[in-house]
Amino acid sequence: MIFSRFINFNVLVLVTLFIFLSACQSTSQQRATIQPDYNDLYLDDDFMQNHHIESAEDVFAIDDEMQKMVIDKLLPIKSTKKRARKLLEHLFSKDNIALAYKNSANLTAVESYHSHTANCMSLTIMAYVLASEAELDIKFQDVKVPEYWVRNGQYNMLTGHVNLVLTEPRTPGKMIIYGKELLEIDFDPTMYKRTFPKKIVEKNTVLAMFYNNKGAEALISKEYTLAYRYLKQATIVDPLFSPAWGNLGILYKLNDHQMTAKKVYQQAILLDKDNLTALSNLSYLFKKEGKIEEADKIEQLLHEKRIKNPYYHALLADEAFFRGENLQALKLYKKAIKMNRRVHEFYFGLAKVYYALKDIPRAERAIQKALLHNKTTTIENQYIAKLNFLREAGVSH
Repeated sequence: MIFSRFINFNVLVLVTLFIFLSACQSTSQQRATIQPDYNDLYLDDDFMQNHHIESAEDVFAIDDEMQKMVIDKLLPIKSTKKRARKLLEHLFSKDNIALAYKNSANLTAVESYHSHTANCMSLTIMAYVLASEAELDIKFQDVKVPEYWVRNGQYNMLTGHVNLVLTEPRTPGKMIIYGKELLEIDFDPTMYKRTFPKKIVEKNTVLAMFYNNKGAEALISKEYTLAYRYLKQATIVDPLFSPAWGNLGILYKLNDHQMTAKKVYQQAILLDKDNLTALSNLSYLFKKEGKIEEADKIEQLLHEKRIKNPYYHALLADEAFFRGENLQALKLYKKAIKMNRRVHEFYFGLAKVYYALKDIPRAERAIQKALLHNKTTTIENQYIAKLNFLREAGVSH
């Protein structure tokens, strides 16, 4: 059973370099058997400063007010399912926490609870902390979704996916099939009834995801020493978490440490052969070095893996639109829509192109279709505002 609303982990991608901002891309099950000398992949002398970052205890902490809520409102409920549902009701109800989504809110559980603000990662962590305190057998679960990009200004957002799974508690004299699921808590309504491969991930991996998010945020803000502190910590708490190594490679690349960047990209790929962003960034380095043949081999591999993914064509459309190539963008958005007609972002992209081409009626129709396929209130309000703007523009014409 899937509880509609879910956790969606976002990842920012530079126009030329892909950056994981939220790390819920799954790592390969085929882990490296020979561990490298990690010290060879760190550059403390170039980046290390005395930045304070959140400890594991800080990230997963719970305070007195949160504990009181659990004691008063959750623990009296005997049914495991009903207790979990009551938790979610408390988080989203207007009469209680009434959480508001904010993409940049990379917060600890306590910070999210009291600010009433969360992004996907902080929401996941807070829900896990409260569920654990409520004596629910809750685990993080990675969902292997296709690569999914959405442009945000000069960046593309590459979105992975993680949710929470509730299992039946073990009690004496009661036989339970190991891993029997009672409830999937999924904060993304677009995932409802969709089936993707899933894998339980440990708490240290989620902590690495949190640090990776914070590091990518600092990287985009060009706070490079802070980015290094977070990204290194991500690789320390989970050395097998491929996306953090990939982001560390980008940090090195942006600071002219090309050789070490290449080693770190290769480490990311060693850990996860399907880390296509690390492969793409490695290809970029090969091109810079004049190793065209090696770069072309990677590009061909990436193309073969992505050609059947509608989000790939939408990404190419985004890039074409960013370059001002509107007719090419139009063609690519239409191709993405032909492959999957239920993705609201594709129609929004189409609307942007039509508006750039001064075709207001078609832009308006595209926004209406985006509204039809969108399932979240925040985005719905944004689309309605844009639709009203287009209608006013149409009248003025």
